[in-house]
Amino acid sequence: MERISHELEPVYDANSRILILGTFPSVKSRQQRFYYGNPQNRFWKVTAALTGWEVPKTVEEKKRMLLANGIALWDVIASCEIKGSSDSSIWNVEANDIAGLLRKSRIGKIYANGDKAYRLYRKYCEESTGREAVRLPSTSPANAAWSLERLLEAWRGIDMRDKEA
Repeated sequence: MERISHELEPVYDANSRILILGTFPSVKSRQQRFYYGNPQNRFWKVTAALTGWEVPKTVEEKKRMLLANGIALWDVIASCEIKGSSDSSIWNVEANDIAGLLRKSRIGKIYANGDKAYRLYRKYCEESTGREAVRLPSTSPANAAWSLERLLEAWRGIDMRDKEA
């Protein structure tokens, strides 16, 4: 286990209406310095399908797709002890200032990408934000029981093209 600090800035702008929260950047995401860097993670395929965009390849394309569709992206954890990329090994959590992000934006709804992100948000952030999050099934490759088609069906509850979500 090693203590690691989150070094990725949240992705958001004045048009962001939806916040999708992960837990903490994976090893590959930390190496690439952007969210969902593991090519086996289905996050970019899911969000592209739901927004009607091509699957983005570069960091700039990913940011453009998110922001054009009113989507903000961040993680619950600011720093923690973790072994590799394993959410189950997360320990000694310090949360990001989600409430501060909400004050600086027009985000109306919060979605958690997976059960761990949902539970961490509830434990460390919900009281300060005063907002509930909606739990979505994780796009992580560790969630192999969920096919891409099944994930898309579950994530369709978010109309990512709806700026007033």
